[in-house]
Amino acid sequence: MSKYPVSTLNKVVRGPKRANYDIDAINKILDDAFLCHVGYVWEGKAIVIPTAYARKEDKIYIHGSLKNRMMLSLLEAGEASISVTHLDGLVLARSAFHHSANYRSVNVFGKVKKIEEPEEKMEALACILNHMVPGHWDNVRQPNDKEFNATLVLEIKIETASAKVRAEGVKDEPDDHNLPIWAGVVPIKQVAYNAVSNDDLSENVKVPEAVLDYVKKNKQ
Repeated sequence: MSKYPVSTLNKVVRGPKRANYDIDAINKILDDAFLCHVGYVWEGKAIVIPTAYARKEDKIYIHGSLKNRMMLSLLEAGEASISVTHLDGLVLARSAFHHSANYRSVNVFGKVKKIEEPEEKMEALACILNHMVPGHWDNVRQPNDKEFNATLVLEIKIETASAKVRAEGVKDEPDDHNLPIWAGVVPIKQVAYNAVSNDDLSENVKVPEAVLDYVKKNKQ
């Protein structure tokens, strides 16, 4: 089982028993999400922005406009930290103090590189779109020269990472167990509903199989 070495950078300090440094487990959490939060510094101010991403092997891809301050700040810094979190449940305890949440989270740390080579850049854009809906890149008009040249694509090579997972019930104080107060977990799941076609579609344009498959897989 391959793991990231534990360092002062990626070590989970609070709740270390919930830490996981296994690379496959971390990749699974990354692959199960589509939005990440990226931290960066702009004009001396710390900012966190949500953005779409995709993972391929040990690389994370993100994209934005050529003037996007987050993208330019990351390039200038040469490194990035991104975070992904899934909320899996509300943990409702007898006591206010022990309310919590079940979750899966990952922090990634890596080096930033601008993707210059056109074929590699297009593959990265396809990777991001297909991470949103697998196989959907083949159903769309791909970027024209103007769109392609106006888009900045960054590769974040994962150097280290850590996961933190809570997947359990309420942890109340033993003295509170006999209180006449309900305690338990409310599971939470992100689900997909049936695709809603746009009103201005040309006649006979059907929902692509990739979209139908995505909805079917992600329905409640």
